[in-house]
Amino acid sequence: MTEGPLFTKLIAFAIPLALSGILQLLFNSADLVVIGQFSKTGTESLAAVSSNNALINLIVNVSIGLSVGANVIMAHAIGANDFDRAQRTLHTSILLSIICGVVMGIIGVFMSHTFLVWMKTDPAVLEKATDYLGIYFMGTPANIVYNFGAAILRAKGDTKRPLIYLAAAGVLNVGLNLIFVIFAGLDVMGVALATIISQYLSMVLVLVALMREKGCCKLTWRKLAMKKRELLDIVRVGLPSGILNSFFAISNVIIQSSVNGFGAVVMAGNATGSSLEGYVYTSMNAVSSTATTFAGQNYGAKKYDRVNTVMWQCMLITTAISVVMGGAILLLGKPLAAIYSKDPAVIAFSVERNKIILPIYFVCGMVEILVGCLRGLNFAIAPMIPSFLCVCVFRIIWVYTAFKATPTTLVLYLSYPISWVLNIVIDAVLYAVFYRRLTRPSKAMLGYIKTAVYRRVRATETTSSETAICTESAL
Repeated sequence: MTEGPLFTKLIAFAIPLALSGILQLLFNSADLVVIGQFSKTGTESLAAVSSNNALINLIVNVSIGLSVGANVIMAHAIGANDFDRAQRTLHTSILLSIICGVVMGIIGVFMSHTFLVWMKTDPAVLEKATDYLGIYFMGTPANIVYNFGAAILRAKGDTKRPLIYLAAAGVLNVGLNLIFVIFAGLDVMGVALATIISQYLSMVLVLVALMREKGCCKLTWRKLAMKKRELLDIVRVGLPSGILNSFFAISNVIIQSSVNGFGAVVMAGNATGSSLEGYVYTSMNAVSSTATTFAGQNYGAKKYDRVNTVMWQCMLITTAISVVMGGAILLLGKPLAAIYSKDPAVIAFSVERNKIILPIYFVCGMVEILVGCLRGLNFAIAPMIPSFLCVCVFRIIWVYTAFKATPTTLVLYLSYPISWVLNIVIDAVLYAVFYRRLTRPSKAMLGYIKTAVYRRVRATETTSSETAICTESAL
């Protein structure tokens, strides 16, 4: 990552990462498709499963954000060839993921019903939604441990094995979905069980891979410990990332609550459109994670000029992804939505939703790239401020002003593209300022360098004069 041309390496790194993210999405998509097509109460069950998405993201995103911290700190250590620091980061990360997973899982299981009531979930689907969410959160430890383990492997440039593990888990998930729903008749509980079983499989596979590693990424259970320096660094980089992700999730929870007020059909259509959109976002986010890892390793190697190259090339890649994938979903909106549901009203609403969001989706991808590069450059807190203002605060204000004045889904969804445009303007300025600060020495540093050079020159001149005098004396 720190030598030679970058573009082909960025693509080679991002493709397996994108496919890994897409496979994770397939867990949820498989739930939606099986429920929508094979459940006796298709639309209601689809609405029950979909009503949980924003809430699941809100609860889990802080812990997932911490895995970004593990990735960045590990990349710094590898870039600097610091074996001991890499080992401490690895074992601190795995222990932290286990603790976070258990805590988040317990909170989710016991608070599922309360959370859904707070979100104004339609009473007609509340019981099913609670069943799904409670079981889903039992898989939270596996989900979080997997993401931390995969982040460690990606920090060293390995994106292929996490993809293979998710592929295996995805096949298992789809198979269990069909068995539990069609043959066992478990409905939403069946798809939830299939999801968590597949998540535990992916967790076991990634942990076994780390145990079999050689070098700085080898996991040894007896070495698990919270190392203060590494823990603080992971939290310093990762917690802002988690909070940043939570800003998106908080605004999405509020928007989902507004969507829930339109009834089960709109909820199901929103879920279908959101699931299709998710494939574009996940692919763009893979490029953002690529930018973070490459920027992190080059930051560790003190090759700051390469970070700027990473940023611009990743911008180009993410824009291409948005145009191609987003365009395909817009052109094939109806047949793609029909995979999820047979209800014409659900299909129509899914198509209308994505017509508002996808045309300008590339701006969202650019925001992710800028944030990813800032994290790699060790500026983790700065991106929080514009995202908090533009994504969280703006969308909340929009819901309680513009949407309240004109309560239509069109007005509700316009909050997304407007917030992205506001966000990218501020993030671009932040990146320029911080990159300039990093690559150009301060006045104080320039003064120090000039003084050091002056003293060195004076010392050389004095030595030369003394040598000349000694030579004349000798003659």
